[in-house]
Amino acid sequence: MTDLRARLADVLPGARRDLEDLVRIESVSADPARAGEVQRSAEAVRDLFAAEGFEVDILSVDDGAPAVVGHKAGPEGAPRVLLYAHHDVQPEGDHATWDSPPFEPTERGDRLYARGAADDKAGIVTHLAALRMLADDLPVSVTVFVEGEEEVGSDSLPAFLKAHHERLAADVIVIADSGNWDIGVPALTTSLRGLVRVDVEVRTLTHAVHSGMWGGLVPDALMTLSRLIATLHDDAGNVAVAGLVGGPAADVDYPEERLRSESGIAPGVEWIGQGSAVERLWTKPALSVTGIDAPKVDGASNTLVPAARAKLSMRVAPGDSCNNALARLRDHLEAHVPWGAQLDVTLVDTGEPTAIDATGPAYDVARAAFTEAWDGVAPVDMGVGGSIPFIAEFLEAYPQASVLVTGVEDPDTRAHGANEGLHLPEWERVVLAEALLLQGLARDI
Repeated sequence: MTDLRARLADVLPGARRDLEDLVRIESVSADPARAGEVQRSAEAVRDLFAAEGFEVDILSVDDGAPAVVGHKAGPEGAPRVLLYAHHDVQPEGDHATWDSPPFEPTERGDRLYARGAADDKAGIVTHLAALRMLADDLPVSVTVFVEGEEEVGSDSLPAFLKAHHERLAADVIVIADSGNWDIGVPALTTSLRGLVRVDVEVRTLTHAVHSGMWGGLVPDALMTLSRLIATLHDDAGNVAVAGLVGGPAADVDYPEERLRSESGIAPGVEWIGQGSAVERLWTKPALSVTGIDAPKVDGASNTLVPAARAKLSMRVAPGDSCNNALARLRDHLEAHVPWGAQLDVTLVDTGEPTAIDATGPAYDVARAAFTEAWDGVAPVDMGVGGSIPFIAEFLEAYPQASVLVTGVEDPDTRAHGANEGLHLPEWERVVLAEALLLQGLARDI
C-alpha cells in the first residue's frame, strides 16, 4: 500500500495535465457542428492509451460516434477486466452561467471546474492513472472501452457490443460513470432507475376562437392539459399511475439538511411522495413535467388555445420495465383525459432500469479496495435516481461478468449543469482504489 501511494504521487501530476488537455476538447456529441471535436477527442484518448502499451483502435458501428477500444495483456490465465468510460460531454449551455470558461479547466478550492472534468473525462483518466501506477506489473488483462455517444443515449451501443462481443468480453466490467455517496464516503452503485419520456398533446379545437364568444362552453387546451397532468399524482405527491413497480431501498440515512442543500429546494417547499427519501429517489417511480408548449403570457390574445403539448419524464423503478411503464402511462392518460379531448401520446425515448447483484468475489475485492483507499471507510451500496441505460446493455451482453459501477462524482459535482467540478482529493482516492481493485482481482477471483 505504501508503494502504491508513492506511485500515485508520481503519476498524478501527469494525469492531471492529461485531464486538462481532454476537457479543452469540446466533444459535445449532441452538437453536429462539433462532430470534429468528438473525433479529435477519440484520437486524443487513443494516443494516451497507446502510449501505455495498449493496442488501440477507433471504432464505430451504424454511423455511431467514434469509440476507443484498446487491449493490454496481463499474465497468462489472469482475469480479464474491461474498463469503461465515455469521452463525449453534455452541451455547456449559456456560458454566462459559468464562473469560469466551460472548456478551460480552472481550479478553485478543492475542485477543478470544466465541462467533462468529472463526467466523464475524469473517468477516462482514472483508468489511465491506475494503469500507470501498475505499469509493467499489470496483474490482469485489461481492455479499455471509451465510448463517444453516452450523452446522447448510446444508440449504437447494442450493435457495437454485438459486433465486438469477443473483443470486449471480460470477467469483470468496471464502469466509471457514477459517483460516491459523499466526500470521504465511497460507494458502489447497485441500482438505477430507468427512463420513459413522452410528448403528450391534447386538442379541443380545430382553430383558436374568441374567449368571450365561446368561453364557458368550449374547453381550452391549456386548461384541459393542466387537468390531465394533475391526475398523475395523488394529493400526497405519489405517482398515481396504476400498475407501476416500486420497492424498498437500502437502509441509508439521507439527512434532511443535506437533502435540502443538495436538491436546491426553495425554502418552505415540502417534499412530495411517501416512504423514505432514498426509496422515493432510487426505488420508486417518479413523474415530472419537463416542458410545455403554450403561448407566452406577454402578448397572449383573448382566444381559446386549440392544442397544447407537454413533455413527461418518468423514472422507472428497478424491477419494472420500460414497456410496462409506457403502457401503464398510456392507459392512465387515455382514461383521464377530460371532456373527450383528442389525445396523442408520442414516445420520445426509453432507458431500462437496472438492479445489480452486488455479491461475489469481485464485489468483495471492490469493497476491500475502496475501504483501504478511503482509510477505513467502507463503501455504501447506493442507488441512483437517474438513468444510465447502457449498464443494462452490458448486463445483457455479458451475463456471467461482474459489473462494478463506480465513478468520481459527488453530491456537488453538478454534472450536466453549469460549474461542473471534480473534487481533486476525492479523485485521488478513486485512482488509488482502482489500482488496488486491479491488484485484488488478480489475487482473489
